[in-house]
Amino acid sequence: MIVHAPGLPPGPTPSSWKLCSASVAAATIANFDEPVVFTNGVFDLLHRGHVSYLAAARALGGMLVVGLNSDASARRLGKGPGRPINGEFDRACVLCALEAVSMVVLFDEDTPLALMERLRPDIYVKGGDYDIDTLAESRLVARWGGRALALPFEPNVSTTGIVRRIVESAAPTSARRAVAATGARS
Repeated sequence: MIVHAPGLPPGPTPSSWKLCSASVAAATIANFDEPVVFTNGVFDLLHRGHVSYLAAARALGGMLVVGLNSDASARRLGKGPGRPINGEFDRACVLCALEAVSMVVLFDEDTPLALMERLRPDIYVKGGDYDIDTLAESRLVARWGGRALALPFEPNVSTTGIVRRIVESAAPTSARRAVAATGARS
């Protein structure tokens, strides 16, 4: 069932669309027999690290639910100026296109705790750059007998790094354009 979250523009959606409301996700999960895996994040500029992480998460169970930070929630995380670069609707579309992802649920809070409480996944995963034992999400999933796992982190692959390289590569071009506009030679 395709559900557009409030505030998201309606638009063409592929038949494999997986963006669900929390209530649709909860009803689906309640009828699912295999372990349900849950992860969350901003997933701004999707890269190799994200894709391998999501594939590894899916391999842990029969269904992978991705809690996606809304734009407002992502901005509160302090990822940097102008972030997220891609809006929530676009980020959700890209995630929905991945085979490893079973469903995407937007959340507007700072953490996915309320969403997790509603969905009650069997397994909670985060990347190895997080200390899984210190996360409130880990303690929450343990309350109903679930487990929390940290998956290997791909070093030197991050959205922040991609943004930095884009900015750095654009700087010389901007400088060349400024010089050309003034007629000066270097």
